[in-house]
Amino acid sequence: MSNTEHDAALTELSFTVSGYISKPAEQTYEAVADPEQLSHYFTTGGAQGRLTSDTTVTWDFADFPGAFPVRVVEATPSKKIVIEWESGESAVEGAASNPGHTRVVFEFEPIDDNTRTLVTITESSWTATADGSKAAFGNCMGWSGMLAALKVWIEHEINLREGFYK
Repeated sequence: MSNTEHDAALTELSFTVSGYISKPAEQTYEAVADPEQLSHYFTTGGAQGRLTSDTTVTWDFADFPGAFPVRVVEATPSKKIVIEWESGESAVEGAASNPGHTRVVFEFEPIDDNTRTLVTITESSWTATADGSKAAFGNCMGWSGMLAALKVWIEHEINLREGFYK
């Protein structure tokens, strides 16, 4: 590591989680974009609105009650979804120069002749502080849980989160 790299201050935190889903990319994408499906395995309090570009939807969770807005920056069917949401622990510049927000990117990569999908979720724009790292680690756990819940829902129609948070 060079002195320049060593001396550079960490100003923003981000993380990436990923997992393989044994369904085609189109079907896996739909399980995230469709509010009815998302409400079955992830948003324990419900989701309102389809994830389409330049829209705002609401998500509600039993462990964080109260629906909150999710801005959909980009939605490219079967390939990518980019969302932003408000966070008190987002970096000063924020997501895409949107102060006070973090950015989440879902990528759907067809694997094995599109019989499986690699889903990668990256969240960025957390402050490099104790509170920022606590919030980022909490969301990292949440997105890992979402991937596991997505897998068992889409492959076996089991709601992994039912009763898990309340």
